[in-house]
Amino acid sequence: MSVVKRIIKDSVERMRVEELLAREYEQAGFGGITLTKTPLGSQINLFAMRPGRVIGRRGRAIKEASLKLEEELGLSNPQITVIEVEVPELNPLIMASRVANALERGIHFRRAVFWSLNRIMEAGALGCEIVLRGPLRSARSRFEKVVEGYVPKAGDPALKQVRTATMHVKMKRGVLGVTVNIVPPDAKFPDKVDLSELPPEEYQPPAPVEAAPEAKAEEPEALEEAAPEAVEPEPVETIEPVEEAAAEAPEAPVEEAREEAGSVEAQVEEPPAEAPAE
Repeated sequence: MSVVKRIIKDSVERMRVEELLAREYEQAGFGGITLTKTPLGSQINLFAMRPGRVIGRRGRAIKEASLKLEEELGLSNPQITVIEVEVPELNPLIMASRVANALERGIHFRRAVFWSLNRIMEAGALGCEIVLRGPLRSARSRFEKVVEGYVPKAGDPALKQVRTATMHVKMKRGVLGVTVNIVPPDAKFPDKVDLSELPPEEYQPPAPVEAAPEAKAEEPEALEEAAPEAVEPEPVETIEPVEEAAAEAPEAPVEEAREEAGSVEAQVEEPPAEAPAE
């Protein structure tokens, strides 16, 4: 099976499941479903205003709905989870059903439309559009459209941010179509930027720029740590003058000096011996 055929098959199956559950739980405030296929079966999330009516006493009503889905539509092991709609005014399917019920009871269409529009905007919606098509006043078909707020019509925001639902109601003059488009309060658009979420920042003036000094005096502790160890100077030998050295020299013994003087005089007085004549 191609991808396109599989998408079409899943969409048709989802529409059949939604129509069956909408008929079963019309009085419980049916608000739509989400269908997910898992290996264990089909997981269905059902949104309703009154979950008690959907579940029934001891879960009897929801068990009967599961059997119908399995027998009539062929779903394998359907598991239904009921989720309560906290704000019904922001659910387009519930509001469209309210307008349809008001028209069935004979209330004028403009009164029903404006009442629903005011309830939706009071709930906090960013925008709302309600369109009626069909024989409103006569057998000839016409349409009435009421818009309030911001409702995109094209592009990605219109596909992802706008909730749409359509209901049909059978009147004496024919079938009327009710279409409700709601933009929820949490919708985010690319052209809408909210700056209120940013934290406020205090203004801090720039610090003055100081000229860098040529030489900064280092701290004394740093100098002490960086100072090298003191080296002891080696002793330098000095040459004393001769006179001072002679004066400081110890005197020789007197006897030795006299003996030396006597030997010198004896050498001088003795003449050399002459050779004998022949």
